Amino acid sequence: MAIGRETIENMLKLSNPKWKTSVTRVEPNRIITRGYPQEDIIGNLSFPEMVYLLIKGEIPSKNESNMLEAILISFCDHSVTPPSTQAARLMASAGSPMHACVSGGLLAFGKNHAGAIERAMKTFQEGIKRSKDNIETVALEIINKSLEKGNKIPGFGHRYHTEDPRAPKLIELAKKCGCSGIHTELALTIQSILLEKKGIRMNIDGANGAILSDMGFDWSIGTGVFMIGRLPAIIAHVHEEKTREEPFRKLFDIEEIYYDGVDEKKSIDKKEK
Repeated sequence: MAIGRETIENMLKLSNPKWKTSVTRVEPNRIITRGYPQEDIIGNLSFPEMVYLLIKGEIPSKNESNMLEAILISFCDHSVTPPSTQAARLMASAGSPMHACVSGGLLAFGKNHAGAIERAMKTFQEGIKRSKDNIETVALEIINKSLEKGNKIPGFGHRYHTEDPRAPKLIELAKKCGCSGIHTELALTIQSILLEKKGIRMNIDGANGAILSDMGFDWSIGTGVFMIGRLPAIIAHVHEEKTREEPFRKLFDIEEIYYDGVDEKKSIDKKEK
């Protein structure tokens, strides 16, 4: 005899389940994600719309969907320059399977790589919480605090680009899609001051961090969004390494390795216990 949904719900309430989720319900022959049957989602929502639905619990507007799609695309790849891509390709060269190489690449994300977007979002969101009235005051406070500590301001400056070509395009699209607001205004104000003082411009993390903040995303999911955008490129690099390069590729000659440890010891002194 088939068990009805109401019966299942009552059983769960009585059993006090240890696992609870508001994301997706799975029943026999039925899958509901954020309230929508998955058979209705398939073919009706784009990938960015599905990402938005999963994270925020609602279907985005057309403009919000277009903006999130642009953000994900902007993260797509940065050649072999990032540590994550290098790690994935090195593992591929060693003969590790695709899933291990991709995992290695994703695990290479950290404070110094892919972590800037979360820090930028947190900086913008906390700055706006402190004061919504005077954006310039908040911007100066953020800049002065960072400069006093000798820290870089997350979302500004780039190790390769003096002007990250992605940032202005993203800001332009955000304005066009109606997805720019007070956080974007703060980011632009910081850029204006930094440009005058240090010649430093906003990078992709600053632009996307501000836009995602204006779209209502919490700062703690910043790196996660970055990972969604970068994942296809890591797969592409792993595949390229496996199909185009010789295995166990030599990344440098042994002459390029300089040993600066202790000199060779003449003997090992074995002492009896």
